[in-house]
Amino acid sequence: MKTLSEILGTRYPVIQGGMANIATGRFAAACANAGALGIIGTGGMTPEQLEEEIAVARSLTAAPFGVNLMLMHPKTHDFVDIVCRTGVKFVTCGAGSSGPYMDQLKKAGVFVMPVVAAPVLACHLEELGADAIIAEGCESGGHVGEMTTMTLVPQVCDAVNIPVIAAGGIADVRQVRAARALGACGVQVGTCLLVSEECPIHENYKKALLKVKGSDTIVTGRIGGTPVRVLKNEMSRQYVKREKQGANREELEQYTLGSLRRAVFDGDTKTGSLMAGQVCGQLFKIRPVAEIIKNLAAGFEGGM
Repeated sequence: MKTLSEILGTRYPVIQGGMANIATGRFAAACANAGALGIIGTGGMTPEQLEEEIAVARSLTAAPFGVNLMLMHPKTHDFVDIVCRTGVKFVTCGAGSSGPYMDQLKKAGVFVMPVVAAPVLACHLEELGADAIIAEGCESGGHVGEMTTMTLVPQVCDAVNIPVIAAGGIADVRQVRAARALGACGVQVGTCLLVSEECPIHENYKKALLKVKGSDTIVTGRIGGTPVRVLKNEMSRQYVKREKQGANREELEQYTLGSLRRAVFDGDTKTGSLMAGQVCGQLFKIRPVAEIIKNLAAGFEGGM
């Protein structure tokens, strides 16, 4: 089995998650220069901003990088046009169906890697032309499914005939080795990169991540069908409380509207949405992104 680095042409078999409001062109370039596949996240962007961020990344790295398409974004059609027109070669995508865009992306020579939370979706996307699948377990931060990485990855590997990348609950070399044992050719990570020196989130966000344990995350929106894993704080606890009491969607949106931006840009750790996976309990210090990625990649070196 080829490793992800052999497939993508990167130094290491690691993909940087396309985190909304965080995965800028500068951060993607830093991750690419460190040996991973850097990813620009379209969540929270306008089409004009995406073009600018692609140009920034190109000015800072000659290594491969890609774009994450958050498919529920109303400007996804424009984002796809930009990806194809500017010659971006790699796309990860989730939060919706990539089916309507698959032909256009494939004709432009884009390597498409949808993120899935269930084997049945992986099979469907393989039929539509996906080049690889990112199987993301519910340990991850942000939008989550129901299956754990331990159960999801081997079932997706058994279900499809294209490369599978493991995501969710991966922060050090031990978890990379486990992902490899489950059949993955590489890994995608996000939470562990939040505490890198290069990550553009507010210092308050980083400090909060260094203080918490793995049990300090909570899933909001589970009852309403929009589950998102975040750190426990005033906002998330109140959200879940009101959700259990039967609050409607409009009332619950008052808690989350603009909350990610408040966390990322303003450092609001009380009412901001501090998206993070359960590996937050493994984060102990701020490190260069190159050190974090190199440590992860060691899990693919040598024998099992």
